[in-house]
Order: sequence, then structure tokens, then C-alpha cells
Amino acid sequence: MAADTDRAQAEDSRPPIRTGRNLPVAIGVGVVLGGLVLLTLLTVKATFLLYMGAAVGVALNELAAATRGKGIDIPVIPVALGGAAMLTCTYWLGYKGSAAAIALTIVAVIVLRLSGGTQGYVEDVSAGVFAAAYLPFLASFVAAMLAPADGARRVITFVIVVICSDIGGYFAGITLGRGTRHPMTPRISPKKTWEGFSGSAAACLIAGWLTITLLLHGHAWQGVLLGAAVVITAIAGDLVASSIKRDLDIKDFGTLLPGHGGILDRIDSLLVTAPVAWLLLLAFVPAH
Repeated sequence: MAADTDRAQAEDSRPPIRTGRNLPVAIGVGVVLGGLVLLTLLTVKATFLLYMGAAVGVALNELAAATRGKGIDIPVIPVALGGAAMLTCTYWLGYKGSAAAIALTIVAVIVLRLSGGTQGYVEDVSAGVFAAAYLPFLASFVAAMLAPADGARRVITFVIVVICSDIGGYFAGITLGRGTRHPMTPRISPKKTWEGFSGSAAACLIAGWLTITLLLHGHAWQGVLLGAAVVITAIAGDLVASSIKRDLDIKDFGTLLPGHGGILDRIDSLLVTAPVAWLLLLAFVPAH
């Protein structure tokens, strides 16, 4: 009986789980970012391309600064110009324009880097092609979602479901994780737990069901499948970013967003999820 009492007192005196972020500030920044998404999409939706392009551009600079610390110099200018072409061509010209922009970006990266000499050529070009694929190419699938007449609602659906993965995982992690925690990938992201995954899954399934049925007039089962796919890709995107940061020995990609880190720290899950969400929405809800 005494042992039980001592154990209960120890549990009550245990400090609360720290999340490593200033929650009120993080929420405020998130509201501002989300408000800009809605403002651009619900007014002149093409202006969302400018917002997205700016985010991708800042993320590219953050990635370039991080790799520079390891002696790898991403050719920022051709990747940035090619990235702008990918987004605009995908939106205005479709797949053919997008393919041309991607090909020309790669050519520009491997040719323009010649001016820097042979030292580190392979590393720099590889990093440049990776940056072009990871940032503007994956983001171009958001532009593809935006292009149809109902594109604004498609993008809102995509963003809401991905954000719910983060929110659900966060709150499940700090509530269900108060006891024994079960890390998912301790070598990549020790703070990511199966308890958090359960919260992400629940939030994504509910968000997918509601957004597909209410915004796009699809079926509930389609929303559930979208939510199931998004929870996997969103967490994968977060783990990809964590792997990059661990390899480059950095904590965050930047400090632009108080309570969040850099822009790339915020869009990592969106990037990896974009092509999957685009494909599923295209299959489930005919574009019009």
C-alpha cells in the first residue's frame, strides 16, 4: 500500500512533457500562415502561386545554407529560376510544360556549375538536382491541384489534412505519451512516437472524411483513404527532413518562424504528400 502511495506521488510530481516550442507563439504563427493560404486561395487563386513560390524560395536558401556548412554548394540561381518555371508551367501549361521546366532546370544545374571548376563538382550538382526535385518539383504537384476550376478547394483539402497530421500527433504525443513512450524511429527522430502516430492517424482520417465530403462532394470512404495515405506521407516527409538535418548536424533549417524553425521545417510534410494527394484527388474527384 505504501509502495503504491509512493508511486502515485512520484507520478504526480513528474514534470510535464516539454514540447521544445513556445506553444502560444507557434499557434500564432500557424494561424497567420494558414490565414494567408485561405486569403490567396479564396480571392484570386493564382496569387497562391506567388505565396507558394516565396515559401519554396526561402526553403531553398535555408537548405543551401545548411549544406554549405558541410562544404556542399547548391547552385541556387538555376534551381530557383527553374523552380519558378516548374510552378508556373505546371499551373498554366500542364504536364508538358512541367516536364520541359524540370529537364531544363537539370541541364542548367549541371552546365552552369562548370564555371566553379572540378573540385566538388559531383557533390554540388547532386545537391542541386536533389534540391530541385525535393523543393520545386514536389511543390509543382500543388500547382497541379490548383489548376482546375475547383483547385482552391482541392488545395485547401490537401493542406487541412496534412496539418491535422501534425496537430493530432502533437496532442496525442503530449497526452498519451505521459506514461511509457514508444519511439517510432529513435535513430532519426527520437521524439516521434507511436502514441503520436495514433493521434495523427485519427486526425487525418476524420479530416479526410470531412473535407472530401464537404468541400469536394466526394464519398466518405474516399476521404478516409485520403487521410490514411496522408498520415503515412506526412510522417515520412517529417522523417526525411529529420534525416537531412541529422546528416547536416543542424537542429532546424532556419529561425524565420518563431516556435517552428525555418520555412522548410514547416513544409516538409506538405512537399512529400503533394504528389500522393494530387493523384488521389484526381482519381476520386473528377476535375472541373
